[in-house]
Amino acid sequence: MGAFEGRVAFITGGGRGQGRSHAVALAQQGAQIAISDIAAPISSVNYPLSSEEDLEETRRLVEKEGVQCITEVLDVRDDEALTRFVQRTVTDLGSLDLAIANAGISSAGVALERMTNAEWNDMIGVDLTGVFNTIRAVTPTMKRQQFGRIVATTSMMGRQGCGYMAHYSAAKWGVIGLVKSAALELAPFGITVNAVAPGNINTGMVVNDAMVQALSGGKPGAVFDDVLPLLGALHAIPEPLIEPEEVSHAVLFLLSEQARYMTGAVMDVSAGNSARTTG
Repeated sequence: MGAFEGRVAFITGGGRGQGRSHAVALAQQGAQIAISDIAAPISSVNYPLSSEEDLEETRRLVEKEGVQCITEVLDVRDDEALTRFVQRTVTDLGSLDLAIANAGISSAGVALERMTNAEWNDMIGVDLTGVFNTIRAVTPTMKRQQFGRIVATTSMMGRQGCGYMAHYSAAKWGVIGLVKSAALELAPFGITVNAVAPGNINTGMVVNDAMVQALSGGKPGAVFDDVLPLLGALHAIPEPLIEPEEVSHAVLFLLSEQARYMTGAVMDVSAGNSARTTG
């Protein structure tokens, strides 16, 4: 039996990247899985987001592990859609025990005075309000059960400032405050709330043409290999990219019984980047 046999896990942003990795890792440990993803572009985001085909591939990989998987295309900014999917999860899978508020977007190279309302509002809406909506949606079920484990995805940018990414950094700092506040409020109901703070992860959010252009200063013909040394220098680590599976190890620990006395915590998976922070 796996460590999560009999549990139901609810994951936002599961179409690819870290969300997919978390879903497969939990499935391998016996959890039944419910996954949502926007599976569509956002106009202010200048790199490709996941697709419905990506979400279907995650479902296939999860079911390959011999567990049930349900999926839903939704935007985490839509609190009513999230609530409906939570209700469907409980109806179809029998409970909702574990929640990973993972959905997020990023952008770099946006100067404060040139940042549009759409760029700011979309970033805060997905990366912060989306986490709030997810926690709020799963809380009633977890309270009734007197049990729950919630993990939100913040970032190393939630522990430090970053020029030309003010909207992203602000959202991720906000996630940490939200997690710590929710942890205090939900502790009497047997619910833990923690966060994982990844560094540079080898996913489409980091490895894309828009990020290359921002980090290279618009150098014509630049490719990702050109900006790897810059990423390494910025984060003071020899290898700037971390595989999503490394973050999944931390997430599964925070969801496990071994972490039952951890709540309001932020676990860094940053290959040394956290040595540059004070918190």
